[in-house]
This record gives sequence, structure tokens and C-alpha cells, in this order.
Amino acid sequence: MEPMLKILVVDDDEVDRMAVRRALKSAGVFMEWFEVEDCAAAIAITQTTHFDFIFLDYCLPDNDGLNLVRELRQRGVRVPLVVLTGQGDEEIAVELMKAGASDYLAKSKVSSETLIRILRNAMRVYRAEVQVALANQQLRESNDLLRRKNQELEHQRQQIQLQNLKLLEASRLKSQFLATMSHELRTPLNAIIGFSQMLLRPSKGQLNPQQLDMLQRILNNGRNLLELLNDILDLSKIEVGRLELVPDTFNLETELRTTLEGLRSLAAQKGLFLELQTTLQNPQITSDRQRLRQVMVNLLSNAIKFTEAGGVWVEVSEPEPDHLAIAVHDTGIGIDEAHLEHIFEAFRQVDQSITRRYTGTGLGLAITYSLVKMLNGAIIVDSQLGKGSVFRIELPRTLSGTSLSHDIQELTFTSPRAPKSIDHRRLVRGHDQ
Repeated sequence: MEPMLKILVVDDDEVDRMAVRRALKSAGVFMEWFEVEDCAAAIAITQTTHFDFIFLDYCLPDNDGLNLVRELRQRGVRVPLVVLTGQGDEEIAVELMKAGASDYLAKSKVSSETLIRILRNAMRVYRAEVQVALANQQLRESNDLLRRKNQELEHQRQQIQLQNLKLLEASRLKSQFLATMSHELRTPLNAIIGFSQMLLRPSKGQLNPQQLDMLQRILNNGRNLLELLNDILDLSKIEVGRLELVPDTFNLETELRTTLEGLRSLAAQKGLFLELQTTLQNPQITSDRQRLRQVMVNLLSNAIKFTEAGGVWVEVSEPEPDHLAIAVHDTGIGIDEAHLEHIFEAFRQVDQSITRRYTGTGLGLAITYSLVKMLNGAIIVDSQLGKGSVFRIELPRTLSGTSLSHDIQELTFTSPRAPKSIDHRRLVRGHDQ
């Protein structure tokens, strides 16, 4: 069933009004009928009643249909307006359409067929216009909402940027403070270590066992504290970009053997084997010798610390002619998968409790991570709890000049070859998080 239409006819001729009404009834239009005789009455009734359709005569007692169309449109009446006239002037029809009329029909052509066709076409256009207007309104509201959201996001971004600047400044001041304090503390520590070594020399006289034990403890604790300060100083320099790389060309195999020999006594104390396995065709590498040695000492010391039985071994290979790989294997306690994502964070240890079995500050791997990045390399970790770990470093054979400017980027390998000695693998690449 078609909905009831509210139809208004504006015409001072009663016969013409009746003709329109009969034609619409004959066409089967379900309607509520309203009629007025002049422009003033038409304007008044349209301000209080909403109509679905308006027919109006062109010639009215107090004005013409052209001005009435303009007035109704200016007052916000958007329903279809069809002008009926006894004249067939095309110029008038053009003016009416420009003013906002929906259609124009000569009274001589009024019939059920023409009226229902005009009414349906006009209503179809009107409803489409209403839908477009509604869509435009929704679009404007959405745009306004997005604009407000964008303003809020921009304000939040500015606040975050301000907070980031404050955090960067705080981090810089912290790093500067740590670097200064580490430097100042190293001088008295070196004196303590030096005097302890002097007192332990046989030429300084005989000491009883208790005195020797106390002096040895002073020396060991002094060395441990100095190592900690050196780590903090290195980390601070890395954070503020003051750690300089000094590349030179050296024999990697020789350098690794020397590093292993320096740590062999630590492994021997625990009954662990310490080996180097190499398949290098060309052992020459251009990199920072001191920083690469620091990386290897950190990894090997960790491997020895967390291994109680078995041993530690280093594999060196050439996955590509321009890239070298150094893998430090151990048969130690391994690392739980849940902790792998955090092992390179500063001051982070798997066991954070005060009763932990393995001592340390948690700086070694953080420094290693940063140094590998500075050397334009990548670090890969494979580990399984209770079976051991593999820390694999992949480095370019030649350290490029871009690495020296601290524009550190991760070196991406198309097919990293992870060690096969451990089945369960987890890869953690040295890149910015």
C-alpha cells in the first residue's frame, strides 16, 4: 500500500483545483488534500504544515508563480513544486526551473496520466535529493568529527613529542652523569688495585694467610668494580654517541685464539673445555679490533658463567664472501623462550631476585648488542632451556664508513644460517625496537 501524500494546490480558480484533484484520484493517488487561493495563504500554510507535493498556478491574485517559487525555496520548502499555467511560454518555463520549480505543465494537458507521471518523477528526484542531502550532512558531521579527532591527536602528538624531548634530555643528563662518575671513580679504584698488587708481591715482605686472603679479596673486588664502571662508561658513551670506532685490518682467527687463551683459566676452574673451530678461507677482516674483542669477551664470559658441565666452543665461518659469522656455543643452562626478547636490555637479567645464583649487572649483553650494531652486524640467539645457547654474530668483512657516523642500521642477511646443534630456535636480531 502506497503511503498517503499531503498535497497542496495553490490556485484561485476552483474549477482548475477540482480538475487536478479528480485527475489525481483517477490515477489512484492516496492523498490528503489541501488548497489555498493566493501566495500569502500558500506561504502561511507551508510554514506550519509539511507537504509532500505542491501544485501552484502561475497567475495568482497577489503575485505570480515565479515569485512564489522563489519565496518558498528561500523559506526552506524543499518538496517538489509543479507550476500549472494556461500559457505555454518556454521562457517562463526556463525561469521557473531556474527559480527551483520541479516541473512545468500547461493546464490544457492536465490528465491522470500526465499528473501521475510528473508526480512520480518529481517525488523520485526529491527523495534522491533528500538522500544526497542526508549523506552530505552525515559526511559533514563525519568530517567535523575527524577534524576534532585530528586536532586532539595533534595535541597528543605534540605532548608526546614534548615528553620525548624531556626524556631524551633526562637520558642525556643521566648518561653524562654516569660517564662523569665512572671516570672519576676509576682513578681511586686503579690506585686500590695497584696498591693491592704491590702488597701481594713477595718483595714487600711475608704476609700471613689471613692478610693474603684479605688483600686478594680487595684486589678481586676492586677489579670487579672497575669492570662494572667500565661497562657503565661504555654504555653511557654508546647512548650519547661518543663511542668512536677505530677500524683496522687484522687476522680474525688469531684475534679469537688470543681472546680464548685469555679466558681459558676461567673455563679450567669449572672443568670446561674451550675450543675454536674455523673454516675460514680468508681470515682477514677490517673492523674495530678492540670492540670486537669486547663483544667476544662478553659472550664467552657469559657462556662460561652459565655453563656447569661440558664446555664452550666458537665456530667461525663465511656464509658469504663479504660476510663472516662467529657463533659462541655452550652446554649451559639455556634461556627460557619467555625471556629471549629481553636479554639485550640494559640491567636486565633472567633472574632478577636478590638471591640469584649468578651475579652481574646485566650490562654485558646490552653493550654487546649495541657494539654489534655499530659494527654494522646482526646478532642471533638460539637457545633451549636446560640444553644450552648459541649466540651467533654476523659481520661484514669490511666495516663501511657509514658505521663510523653512528647511523646504525641492522645488517640484513637473506638467509641466515642458524646453528643446527639446538633443535628449538628463537631468533633475536640486533635492530632497533
